[in-house]
Amino acid sequence: MTDLESHGISEEHLLALERDEEVEEISDWRRNWRSFSRNRPAVIGLVVLTLILAAAILGPILSPYDTLTQDLGNRLQGPSWAHPMGTDELGRDSMTRILAGGRVSLGVAALATSVALGVGITIGSIAGFYGRWIDNVLMRLTDLALSLPDLFLLILAASLLGPSFTTMVIIIGLVRWMNVARLVRGSFLTLREREFVVSARASGTRSFGIVFKHLLPNSISPLIVAGTLGVASAIIAESTLSFLGLGLQPPTPSWGTMLRDAQRVIFSTPSAAVFPGLMIFLTVVSVNFIGDGLRDVFDPSGATLSRSRFDRRLEKLRARYQGAPVVDVADPTPQVTPAQGDDGASSAGGSNDTGV
Repeated sequence: MTDLESHGISEEHLLALERDEEVEEISDWRRNWRSFSRNRPAVIGLVVLTLILAAAILGPILSPYDTLTQDLGNRLQGPSWAHPMGTDELGRDSMTRILAGGRVSLGVAALATSVALGVGITIGSIAGFYGRWIDNVLMRLTDLALSLPDLFLLILAASLLGPSFTTMVIIIGLVRWMNVARLVRGSFLTLREREFVVSARASGTRSFGIVFKHLLPNSISPLIVAGTLGVASAIIAESTLSFLGLGLQPPTPSWGTMLRDAQRVIFSTPSAAVFPGLMIFLTVVSVNFIGDGLRDVFDPSGATLSRSRFDRRLEKLRARYQGAPVVDVADPTPQVTPAQGDDGASSAGGSNDTGV
């Protein structure tokens, strides 16, 4: 028995509402896209980030050079037709290495954000769902982790574990989960007292099913925003570690490593530092613009929780039973269901009163 059927609602009403929800879901996507497209910086950021991603992925096709091939006769050259972004101190094509570095930096950022989301969602879900002493213990640990400086933790972990791609993903992800945990906990604390969660408990749904079927889906909107903004901070963290020599080691290219190598020749060949720094700047700004646009879409009024599907169903059915106007998604004209008066007659045809 479903949650709605436990309220005495018939299967015919469920089928009718399923058809309404299919149309409503399409309408929600269109409405969200219109809201996002009104934010011009977010649209520009999406276009720029798409171009950067496409160039990084298609780097081996776009550039005829190899990332490791050296040409000492053309070292420290400025931008030219043969080398649009110049060459480094070993004569390697800078554009080829920037595109390859983009694959590395963006890959580390995306995977590290996934780790942060996974850890944060797990801890936040447990704390918010069970509450009491479990919540207190987990949140005090979260506060302790937040009190430590991120850069100190990154440097300490990189020094102990050694530089590698996997190490970068793990250590960046493990210092970025705290805000996600607090966000999920706050959502769960509000949602667990809602009517659809109470009815799910009453119908015998297990805790695992309540979390993954009811609570997490209604907390996904703020998590999308947090994850998008987390990618930007992860890119900066990876670049910082690589710049300090604690990230990926040569000859593997990354934007932070290229910036570090450009220190020695920044005055003689400024392009060696300008282009990697420009890629970091454009990517981080684009991601932040996209995150701001998504925040406007999912949280236009400052609220952090979206209305659940169960709430929408229950409101529609209550409106129909009580004779309130019900707005169809396909046809926005309110349809009024006749309500029965105390004498059993229909109020639409049995009343001669001129008032409402």
